[in-house]
This record gives sequence, structure tokens and C-alpha cells, in this order.
Amino acid sequence: MRAGPTQEEIRRHNLGTLLRYVHVHGATSRAELTTRLGLNRSTIGALTAELTTAGLVSEAAPRETGRAGRPSLVVRPESSKVFAYALSIEVDRLRAARVGLGGRILDRRETDRPRGMQVLDAVEPLAEFVHELRREAPDDSRYVGTGVAVAGMVRRVDGVVRLAPTIGWVEEPVGAALRTELGYLGPLTVANHADVSALVEHARGAAIGCDNVIYLHGDVGVGAGIIADGRRISGHGGYGGEVGHMVVNPYGRECSCGSRGCWETEIGEAALLKYAGRTDRSGRDAVLDVVDAAMRGDSQAQFAVRQVGEWIGFGVGNLINIFNPEAVIFGGTMRDIYLVAAAQIRSRLNAIALPACREHIRLRTPELGPDAALIGAAELAFERLLEDPLLG
Repeated sequence: MRAGPTQEEIRRHNLGTLLRYVHVHGATSRAELTTRLGLNRSTIGALTAELTTAGLVSEAAPRETGRAGRPSLVVRPESSKVFAYALSIEVDRLRAARVGLGGRILDRRETDRPRGMQVLDAVEPLAEFVHELRREAPDDSRYVGTGVAVAGMVRRVDGVVRLAPTIGWVEEPVGAALRTELGYLGPLTVANHADVSALVEHARGAAIGCDNVIYLHGDVGVGAGIIADGRRISGHGGYGGEVGHMVVNPYGRECSCGSRGCWETEIGEAALLKYAGRTDRSGRDAVLDVVDAAMRGDSQAQFAVRQVGEWIGFGVGNLINIFNPEAVIFGGTMRDIYLVAAAQIRSRLNAIALPACREHIRLRTPELGPDAALIGAAELAFERLLEDPLLG
């Protein structure tokens, strides 16, 4: 039998716990850390001193205090000095950012991604963005890794995109292609766009305090990040959450995945534009134009939004029955549709979801907005540091 943890293991665990708390919650006093982490004041003092020496946090007196006596020092993550690169490969754009410890975006780049662009063509501008971001980083800053969010099914072990029909990729080695283009740049992790958005909205966004959450990201297709009992449901191989390919209408339209009547064929970009009579256009701007027209009273656009809203409520009602979440978050262009079609969505899901599953449900939009994917991708890179802050 293995002996209990050593003092060194306990110390490293406590360092990681403290750093993770400050990373997620921001500037925190020593007194609050003592209460929140259940450690005594001397231990907190020793841990913060060690993390300060390592250049991961800083300590200072609070800027304002209304209390008598000596104020408790405030511990802050060194956001400007410890950072990760975050990349996001989306249907219509490529984005990159330098994200500081604490989840703060320090610098960013973005370009359009023409539909049909293949992996090697997408990797080149992303790598150039990273090189630009590196040149702008302070000389004394510390890089910890790169996280990549992709709108598709990702095999986490090697970063292969197994299927991304909305961007036209099948069995594409995104992780390997980026490593080749970037050269050796430390750890690089690739994950699904909706998954990382769900994790960061749960930790620091619209789903704080909710341990059962469904994050829906909609554009051409629909994906979901699902959190149950505080943990992400990834399934075998990491492909869980492909709710857009839940069949809701067996006699419906053919889907890009090869099936028929998938949920995304009823609520995705193509469906909205078809209902609106605007099939000559595509892309995020085309969707937002329909939403804007509906808000201004255009009857055809209102019809389109209502139809899509009905199907969104239909699918969400089923997901609520299956997962019994506390909150459902609508991201991507689905956010904009939700804001206009909230009544239809709520009415339809109320008709489908069981009372015990729906009576507490909160429908929300992302607090972090489109930055959720970038901050979430950075979390992939920070994880190794947070697990063991003293690891090289």
C-alpha cells in the first residue's frame, strides 16, 4: 500500500490550490485566502511568499481600507508577466491572443477565414500571429504554453480534428501542423470550441455557482460544452457534446455530417437564412442582419427567427430532460437569436421539458462573450502550471 502524501506533495498541492484560486478569482486578501482554503495564516503567508519568489503572484497593501489596524495584504496574479497563447479556429475567422495569468487578454490578433480554407492555409496566419505576439511580449515575461480551440470534434491526445463539417475538415492533424509551423514552443493542447467556452463561463462567467451547465455555441452548426457536477462531460475519446447532430426531424434536411434532420439543420445559419429568404448570403453578418431586421419589424425576418426559435426550444427541452442543468448559455450567433426569440424558446422548452427539470432552469448569454473561446483555450495551457506551480 502506498504511504500517505509527503510534506512536499502537500506543499505543492497547496501552492497549486492557492494559485488556482487567485487565477480564477483575481486579487484576494490573505485573510480571505485563509478562510476560503482552510489553511492557517502562517501557511498562507509561506505559500504566497513562495509564489511571489517564483514570479507568479505579487503582494501589496489594499488600495483602500475602511478598517482600523493593519490591513491584510492582497495577492494578485502576475497577469502581465505570466502568459499563454490562445488560438481559435472558427467558421469565418481565425483569432489569436496573449492571455495573462488570471484570464486577462493582453494582446490579440484576428483575420477572416474564407470558407473552404484548408488546415495548412489556416495554420500559417495563426503562426504569424503568435510570432507577432511574442515580439510584443515583455522580455522578462514567462510563457507557459499554447491552447487551441477548434469548431469541431477534437482528439485531445494528439490534436487531430476528427470531424469539423462546418469548416470542411476531416481527420486533420491540426496540433501537429501548428507544432511544425511554430517550431518548438512548449506544450500545445487542442480542444473543442464549445468545451473550453463552457469551462471558462463556469469558472468565471455566466455560470459561476452552477455545477450543471450546458453551453451552446451556434453558427453554421451547433456544438455544446456540458458540465455535470462541476466536471466537463467529454465522453470516450473526448467527442461528447455534438448536440447539433442530435436528430430532431428524421424527414428533414440533409446535414453536412451525412445524416438527415440533425438539430443544426433546423437552427443553424442555413435554416435561418432560408426561412428569411436570403439564401444568396452566408456568414455571421448575414445572420445578424436577419436578427436586426426582425427587431425592426421585417415580417419575413420575424418569421425566420420564430421558426428557428421554436426548434431551439425543442432541442433545449430535450437536453434539459437528459442532463437536468441549472443553466443553459447561448453563445455564438445563437446568442443574438435567443435575445430576439426568447419567448418562443422558453415556450417550446416548457412544453417539452419535465417540470422537475425545467422549474429552476436559467437561460443566459455568455458573460465573456466571444472572448470565452480565447480565454478557455488559454486555460488549457495554464492547467499544467496550476497543477504544479513549481514545475519548470
